[in-house]
Amino acid sequence: MEWQPDEQGLQQVLQLLKDSQSPDTATQRAVQEKLEQLNQFPDFNNYLIFVLTSLKSEDEPTRSLSGLILKNNVKAHYQNFPPNVADFIKRECLNNIGDPSPLIRATIGILITTIASKGELQTWPELLPQLCNLLNSEDYNTCEGSFGALQKICEDSSELLDSDALNRPLNIMIPKFLQFFKHCSPKIRSHAIACVNQFIIGRAQALMDNIDTFIESLFALAGDEDSEVRKNVCRALVMLLEVRIDRLIPHMHSIIQYMLQRTQDPDENVALEACEFWLTLAEQPICKEALSGHLVQLIPILVNGMKYSEIDIILLKGDVEEDETIPDSEQDIKPRFHKSRTVTLQHEGGEGEEGEDIDEDEDDDDDTLSDWNLRKCSAAALDVLANVFREELLPHLLPLLKGLLFHPDWVIKESGILVLGAIAEGCMQGMVPYLPELIPHLIQCLCDKKALVRSIACWTLSRYAHWVVSQPPDAHLKPLMTELLKRILDGNKRVQEAACRYSSYFITYVHLSCLTLRSYILLTHLIFSKEHLRTLWDTISTTKWNELKDEDKDLFPLLECLSSVATALQSGFLPYCEPVYQRCVTLVQKTLAQAMMYSQQPDQYEAPDKDFMIVALDLLSGLAEGLGGHVDTLVARSNIMTLLFQCMQDTMPEVRQSSFALLGDLTKACFPHVKPCIAEFMPILGTNLNPEFISVCNNATWAIGEICMQMGVEMQPYIAMVLNQLVEIINRPNTPKTLLENTGYCTLILLITVLTHLCPLPEVAPMLPQFIRPWCTSLRNIRDNEEKDSAFRGICMMIGVNPGGVVQDFIFFCDAVASWVNPKDDLRDMFYKILHGFKEQVGEENWQQFSEQFPPLLKERLAACYGV
Repeated sequence: MEWQPDEQGLQQVLQLLKDSQSPDTATQRAVQEKLEQLNQFPDFNNYLIFVLTSLKSEDEPTRSLSGLILKNNVKAHYQNFPPNVADFIKRECLNNIGDPSPLIRATIGILITTIASKGELQTWPELLPQLCNLLNSEDYNTCEGSFGALQKICEDSSELLDSDALNRPLNIMIPKFLQFFKHCSPKIRSHAIACVNQFIIGRAQALMDNIDTFIESLFALAGDEDSEVRKNVCRALVMLLEVRIDRLIPHMHSIIQYMLQRTQDPDENVALEACEFWLTLAEQPICKEALSGHLVQLIPILVNGMKYSEIDIILLKGDVEEDETIPDSEQDIKPRFHKSRTVTLQHEGGEGEEGEDIDEDEDDDDDTLSDWNLRKCSAAALDVLANVFREELLPHLLPLLKGLLFHPDWVIKESGILVLGAIAEGCMQGMVPYLPELIPHLIQCLCDKKALVRSIACWTLSRYAHWVVSQPPDAHLKPLMTELLKRILDGNKRVQEAACRYSSYFITYVHLSCLTLRSYILLTHLIFSKEHLRTLWDTISTTKWNELKDEDKDLFPLLECLSSVATALQSGFLPYCEPVYQRCVTLVQKTLAQAMMYSQQPDQYEAPDKDFMIVALDLLSGLAEGLGGHVDTLVARSNIMTLLFQCMQDTMPEVRQSSFALLGDLTKACFPHVKPCIAEFMPILGTNLNPEFISVCNNATWAIGEICMQMGVEMQPYIAMVLNQLVEIINRPNTPKTLLENTGYCTLILLITVLTHLCPLPEVAPMLPQFIRPWCTSLRNIRDNEEKDSAFRGICMMIGVNPGGVVQDFIFFCDAVASWVNPKDDLRDMFYKILHGFKEQVGEENWQQFSEQFPPLLKERLAACYGV
């Protein structure tokens, strides 16, 4: 018999659903306790599906809430549902997918998708055929509800639908979806395109077999009156540009003309999807050829898209100039996210060396609007196109730019400053003649009466930091830094934050710029003269440092700025370091304490904002890097090592990322304080060698490498904890470059330790073939330095023990050897012996055949440097 609810039980469930909509905290807590109790009874889920699908006398929000509670139960406990309960829920979902209420249909669709995601697609064979059959229903609600469910399934299970595990249902589904591109309902048309779109990036075979029909159908919908349909058409074309550009090239002129129209679509969501097209096209080899004739149309459209919309200005409080004294309400406070510190080795073309990379593209011009919008997309598109076309872009842009930068309307003027910043990287060479005039204008804009103009001027100036610091200091750097310091005292919070953040850019550029020693000393003296430093510190300490509470998010940019100051000033920061260090330790301690209280009593305590702990850990890293051995006294008087042990085990990856960066810096600066903790720290580092969390893994490998250099022979007990994972990472396909650099470096430091101090050669030498190729390809990109020297000595010693381990990949070793500009004499001798030994082993004729594979530059370099 079909299950039927008990009336009394049904009334209890309905009362619970009513109570759960109460705003009262105590009532909510009681509801949660009751839900936990009822979840012990399997047929509680029958009541929930009954309310959702059959109790049409109830109001829609209550019915929908019942379905959402059931969805959560499915996510948490579905494997414990009795078969009869699971079957009842499935049956009710399919029987009611055409409910007259759009809210109920959507809720049922979500529930179906959640069940499917629990591995049920394989054990619910009737689901997909039945949903596809229901698409043919003459009842609109049934068709729309079925399509809504199918769209969610396609989003969540795209790979599974294209697999043999389900006998490739896409072979039937894709042609079915394509038929509905011509449906009379725009909602159905939109569903159909969205379903097919899920399979573009994965190049599903069923879609590739129907690719021409798909593209023709998209073209037929190009002028659709429905904005959601147009949005999905644009999204499809953007993805096709990435994976099947061959099919679009014959129509590229028409597609570009269409996208030019849609980027100006009155619906901003459509315009945003269309704007993505230019970002994707910029990555394609045909970009320059395809777009050259269209720049005259495209550039003004992108520039126009970079203006703040009216809603942006309202959200940003663009008409509120002085808000420093206005307390932030909870509604006003947008979560601010601090970008955790990632350590990198110095490689060819890079700016950083075991410190923070400068990457302007990571810093948004108006990051308080966290959502990706047309303004941001237009700016990003202009940025990437500037990198493609370089100076060729300027004839289309400069006439517009002059009118924008000096426009009386502040919104247009602000967009012009954004344009100037967006083209900085790609068009730098062509902009140089104009910068002596433009930079003073931007410095003047730091004093503009509009706060949003002042803040964008901070960002754009940071984009030209490299050029500014390369000029005579009195020309631009001195007035710029003077004005930026004043902006830290600005009456507007957004400007204060921008000034703090982008002051640190100039500080870091001065610190890392490849200038002569004399120029470096001159610039450092200019920016960090006692007068300027005292001004900066007095400003921070009197107006912000003491005023801001530990829970105030305005601390973030302040601490970021101080981190750059401390790193650049090194021992010059000593007079100011103690209160900074102590506050950082306090922030970490408070956050950890709040996290513990929340985990023990979540109903009484709020979860902490761990960004406070992250930014504090990063400033401690800056202090350790800048002060070096001088940080020893501060560490000795604090419990930072205990706190660090807790942070390294935090559930939040960004906390662990910053913890490992700090561990590496403390290892370099004051290893005696780290050494007693190694036995506890190494297992944690080993478990974090997981490339799923790239930055965490990156920092963990770097910290291990620093520890190895300090430990030497004492590292032996810990090698087994990390060596296999590192070899596995270095062989993993698509591992990011920065991770490979640190991993390659760290792996070899470990092997050097094994080889030179411990010498269990029979155990280690057989591992050489497992990593020699990726090791060579990653380390070849690192500039000549001590770490690279140590790493290559280690690999040469291993080749000496196991020469057969390098035979299959010897060309990669040759290439890595050729990457050295000036190796030390004894290292050069090691390279010489290995190369000539290999040549003698294979014989002259075989060597000639082998060396014919070399690129000409490699062949010339090996012949010139090593005579092979």
